[in-house]
Amino acid sequence: MFEELRARTVLVTGGGSGIGAGIVDAFLEQGAQVISADLSFSEEVLTPAREREWRVRLDVSDADAVARVVTEATDVVGVIDTVVTAAGTSTMDFAIDTDPSDWDRNLDVNAKGSFLVAQAVARILVERGLPGRVVFISSQAGKNGYRGMTAYVASKHAVLGVTKSMAVELAPRGITVNAICPGIIETPMKHRERIQGGVLRGMTAEEIAAEDRSQVPLGRTGTVEDVAGVALFLASDLASYMTGQGINVTGGMTMH
Repeated sequence: MFEELRARTVLVTGGGSGIGAGIVDAFLEQGAQVISADLSFSEEVLTPAREREWRVRLDVSDADAVARVVTEATDVVGVIDTVVTAAGTSTMDFAIDTDPSDWDRNLDVNAKGSFLVAQAVARILVERGLPGRVVFISSQAGKNGYRGMTAYVASKHAVLGVTKSMAVELAPRGITVNAICPGIIETPMKHRERIQGGVLRGMTAEEIAAEDRSQVPLGRTGTVEDVAGVALFLASDLASYMTGQGINVTGGMTMH
C-alpha cells in the first residue's frame, strides 16, 4: 500500500499489546524495519523477534533508558526516521478522590514518556540533517473531559500540546509531528477501564460497553487496525503536508 515505508526504520513504544502491537504489525506488513519497545518485554537489549522486528524492554518515563534504547537502535538497526509513541497507562477515580501517585503515573508515562521518546529520536534526526515522522498517540480524552479519568485526560491533553509545539519547531527540519486521537478502541486497557469504571459508577462492565457503543455514530467501537491505518498514513508520503494535527479516529464520537 505504502511502498515508501519499506525504507523506513520505525520505533513503536507500547508495542507489546493493544494499539501499539497493532501498529507494529501494520508497519511490518508494509515492509518497514520495526523496533518494538514495551515495559512488558524481558529483553534489556535489542533482540531480534520476527523478521525485520526487534524488541526491547523500555520504561518510557526513564530518560536515561530512552536515550540508551534510541542510541542502541541507531547503532544496530539504523537511524530511526519514524516514531510512534503508543505506550500509555490509565487510572480510574473521581477527581476529588484521585491519589497524587496516580496523577504522577499518568503524566509520567503518557505525557513525559511520549515527549522523551520523540525528543530522543528528533535529536538524532536534527543532528544528521534528516527528515522524519513523529506520530503521538493521544486520545479523544485529549480533547474532551470524562468522568473518573481526570489524570488520564490531563495527560492526553498534554500530548496534544507537545504535538503542536514540536511541529512548529521541527517543521523547518523536514520533520512532521502529528497525533492520533483514538476513541473507544477494544484493547486490554479498555476492558480493564470498563470494569473499574463500572465499580465507580455502580454499573457492570457489560453495561459500560453498551453505553460505549451507543455513543458512536458509526455504531461500533474501534479496533487497533482502525488506529494503525492512520499511523501508516501519517508516516507515508501522502501526509507530507500535514503537521501539528490531532486526528480523530472515533467513529464520529468526537468531531473537533
